[in-house]
Amino acid sequence: MHITQLNRECLLHLFSFLDKNSRKNLAKTCHKLLEVFQDPLLWSWLNFYSPVELKKKNFLLGPALKHLSICWYSERVKVCNIEDWMKNSFQKDFCKRHENTVSDFLLDVCNRCPNLLSLTLSGCGHVTDDCILQLLKNCPNLKSLKLENCVRITDHTLEAVTFHGASLRTLHVDFCRNVTKAGLEKIREKCPSVMLRAERSANMIPDSKPEKKLMLEKASRKFVQL
Repeated sequence: MHITQLNRECLLHLFSFLDKNSRKNLAKTCHKLLEVFQDPLLWSWLNFYSPVELKKKNFLLGPALKHLSICWYSERVKVCNIEDWMKNSFQKDFCKRHENTVSDFLLDVCNRCPNLLSLTLSGCGHVTDDCILQLLKNCPNLKSLKLENCVRITDHTLEAVTFHGASLRTLHVDFCRNVTKAGLEKIREKCPSVMLRAERSANMIPDSKPEKKLMLEKASRKFVQL
């Protein structure tokens, strides 16, 4: 039996095991497989690991998208989170080329993916508060927002959550150094149902549970007495 003799449900299941590039390559072989590639049901979850991936035409954006993850792990990409005055010429050139890549992509998501349920951004140094605000407005069903090492995110994002994050249940702002303790306390006050985590944010103060924080304080006092 040839693969094209399988029904659509079987083909969708097979495609689900492939990465984005493999799906695109398989779709080039015939019209039937291209139709499967273009089926929205295949694109409910998207993961990206480099700026270049966002520009490839190997995926579809649409109302079916429920979960989106954009995480930079490359050592070269990490330079975008270094202060400008610390960068060498190569680092500045590299960051400049990708400065608006993620922001432009997220604005496209705002316009085309209203049913988004979860968003994870890690190392996206050029994403701004306004970009997150637009997402919260255009994706009212968003339940999980996880931000890590997004250096331009400030208390304005936390404030936007209080106004437009009615469905939000999980909020992480780890290593977001421009988020303040006052902003975190405001979230706890106005959105008590949101599970908040802010490791190494708010002047590098970890967001510990009250009992854990108390234990740390006791340990610290004991150490000073010794």
